[in-house]
Amino acid sequence: MRRFIRKRSDKAGLSPGTAIFVGEKKVDKVTIEIMDYDETQITETEAANIEECFPFKDQPTVTWINIDGLHEVDIIDKLGHHFGLHPLLIEDILNTEQRPKMEETENYIFFVLKMIQINEDDHQITTEQVSVVLGSNFVISLQERKGDVFEPVRERIRKSKWRIRKLGSDYLAYALLDAIVDNYFIVLENIGEQIEDTEQQLTDNPTREVLSRIRNLKKDMIYLRKSIWPLRELISGIQRIESSLIQESTGVYFKDVYDHTIQIIDTVESYRDTISGMLDIYLSSISNKMNEVMKVLTIFASIFIPLTFVAGIYGMNFENMPELKWGWGYFGLLGIMLVIVIVLFIYFRRKKWL
Repeated sequence: MRRFIRKRSDKAGLSPGTAIFVGEKKVDKVTIEIMDYDETQITETEAANIEECFPFKDQPTVTWINIDGLHEVDIIDKLGHHFGLHPLLIEDILNTEQRPKMEETENYIFFVLKMIQINEDDHQITTEQVSVVLGSNFVISLQERKGDVFEPVRERIRKSKWRIRKLGSDYLAYALLDAIVDNYFIVLENIGEQIEDTEQQLTDNPTREVLSRIRNLKKDMIYLRKSIWPLRELISGIQRIESSLIQESTGVYFKDVYDHTIQIIDTVESYRDTISGMLDIYLSSISNKMNEVMKVLTIFASIFIPLTFVAGIYGMNFENMPELKWGWGYFGLLGIMLVIVIVLFIYFRRKKWL
């Protein structure tokens, strides 16, 4: 449940726009990376403090400022003040439980979304909030931890032959968004493999461990759906806005990301239906196994009922029971019981109950 609801009591009663970090501290030290480039040159540095980013605000080149770690509020506050970000936007950046959304102002476009990754060893899904600010000649990305899916974007920037070096900051923002969305396919591919393995185990041996895996998969799909559905609205909003910050030529690329988002949503819905079906199959398998056990016990009980009846009659020890003094009475009674067992066994076999 903690994946969906976290402690927010620190914000209770504060005025709107108050800069306070809400979330878990995921890095010890905040790191600031700057990539400044145009078609002919590139500069890549790691800033010692946030003030080193300020001169890039008015540079003619494209600047990408990436910040890993949001717990040092002063850094985010100074950055927002210098680049003219609204206090409510700063509050959204520091609140790591934001629903994916997009906001537009005259000077920048802000969008926030979830970056999801999966551990190949234990198949655990990890998530973090990514906030992106698109300006006329800069892009600011803010993450909760170091390590992301943006490395292919960085490699494309480092090589001058790629389109990203020739286009503006809006294309860089698209590239970051596209990298995050494409990584959803990798996560879903991994989950698809887990679903196939679980289905096989469910067919072979529906144990409690399989049920636990089904439940975990169901929780993952609920969380993915919670993150992806608003993402569709976000990208759709970017397509609809008429802003000078996004060139008409770049709008085509955002449409492509939107198409990818629809594919992801379709896959998530398909997986959800499959997992729900697996849960029904598990319950049916357990019910069938229980029915088989009950059938076997019922057959044994049916066989022993007449035997118990016969044994009960001759266990009453009345004086006027001539069979009690018959020399072969004991063996005759055992023979009768054996005949009853054989007859019932043949009857059950003909009925295909055995």
